[in-house]
Amino acid sequence: MEVITEHIKVSTHGNSEVVDITQKVMDVLRQHKLIEGHVTIFVVGSTASISTTEFEPGLRKDIPEMLERIAPSNSRYHHDDTWGDGNGHAHVRASILGPSIIVPFSEGKLLLGTWQQIILIDFDNKARHRDIVVQLMGK
Repeated sequence: MEVITEHIKVSTHGNSEVVDITQKVMDVLRQHKLIEGHVTIFVVGSTASISTTEFEPGLRKDIPEMLERIAPSNSRYHHDDTWGDGNGHAHVRASILGPSIIVPFSEGKLLLGTWQQIILIDFDNKARHRDIVVQLMGK
C-alpha cells in the first residue's frame, strides 16, 4: 500500500459556509493514479468540519440553520470568556461534526453516491484560508 499526502487550500467566508470540495479531492486522486484504497480528508483547525451531503441550495441553508439551533452563535460560551474571540459556537459545532471523513475508492474513482458530495463547513466568525489534508492510501 502506498500512502500519499497532499494539501488543498480553500478560502471561505466563515459563518457556517458550506463549500463543495469533491472535485478538488477527485483531482488529487486522479493525479496519483491509484486504483483501489481510501482517502482521508481532514481540515486543519478546530472551527471547521468535513462531511458529505447533497450540495444543493436548500441544504446549504438547512445545515447552518440546524447548527444555529444546536449551538447558537449568540449564546454564552466559556471559550469566549477565556479568549474573547466570539467563536465558541464554532468550536462546539466543529467538535460535533468532526474534522475528517474517509471515502473509499475503486477503479480510480471515489465511491460516493450520485447525490453525495464532500463538503467543508467553516463555522468561524470570520473569513479564513483553510488547509485540508488529503491522504490517499491505496495501490
